[in-house]
Amino acid sequence: MTTDTPARLLQLLSLLQTPREWPGGELAERLGVSRRTVRRDIDRLRELGYPVQATKGADGGYRLVAGKAMPPLVLDDEEAVAIAVGLRAGAGHAVEGVDEASVRALAKLEQVLPARLRHRVATLQAATTHLTSGDGASIAPETLTVMASTIAGHERLRFGYRSGDGTRSRRLTEPYRLVSTGRRWYLVAYDLERDDWRTFRVDRVAEPSATGARFAPRELPTGSAAEYLRRSVYRRQETYEFEATFAAPAELVAARLPHWFEPPEPLGEGECRLRGAASDSVEWLAVRLAMVGCEFTVHRPEQLITRTRELGELLGRAAQAPQP
Repeated sequence: MTTDTPARLLQLLSLLQTPREWPGGELAERLGVSRRTVRRDIDRLRELGYPVQATKGADGGYRLVAGKAMPPLVLDDEEAVAIAVGLRAGAGHAVEGVDEASVRALAKLEQVLPARLRHRVATLQAATTHLTSGDGASIAPETLTVMASTIAGHERLRFGYRSGDGTRSRRLTEPYRLVSTGRRWYLVAYDLERDDWRTFRVDRVAEPSATGARFAPRELPTGSAAEYLRRSVYRRQETYEFEATFAAPAELVAARLPHWFEPPEPLGEGECRLRGAASDSVEWLAVRLAMVGCEFTVHRPEQLITRTRELGELLGRAAQAPQP
């Protein structure tokens, strides 16, 4: 039970910022207080300027809605617009390090933005062109926020989907997690019509919509959405084993590699070995290993060794080209 009123109000506000309606009884259970205390805390939040809407019924429900102005002592207009634009830009391109937590933050922020600020965000987004966008497909931020909202609220999600061979279908799912690989976003969900777990590339999703139907979360077979995605992708694609050694400490190499690589194995002072399986092209893997910025040697497979050598020769010739 949370007896500290300010701490309890912050916990209540955090729950309400999840895009869903919370029954009064469920809030009371989460906070370990009575429903009467929940009602008093809701009134306190309203006095602070948070637009909490209540619905009538046997249990009653509460949700945070967009108000006429931003709640006080949170963000001013300029800060809110800057954060929303930044999150939309990062989420739309699956930038490495911008993961599901950032998408949830974007969903919460856009839920309470007044209409005038939403218009400013949309205008800035439309007028902005990114010099670089990573090597993954672009995604509408609205697609991610809709998915994040249904995941948080345990709400069924319907969308159109285009498979790798171009086949189009409609899917009804129980969304579980969004997973970013740094280049792409994936949705891990239970497909109700196929009665099985599936992974969906978000850039192939069209017109996602929340159905309003709630569901009890199922247990994912692997326990981890990232692990399930890894197994699913490797199962569908041809993979190859690779091995390389770096003339640098394992901690340094690990910090410069994307999180989906296996941790490097220390070999001694100032050396480490990286092993793993990849389904990307050997060209991409060669470039990614070189981006670590340390001396390294590729040991296998032969195709990766050959391509790394060719890329090195190509870059060497480019560096020796005469200046115009």
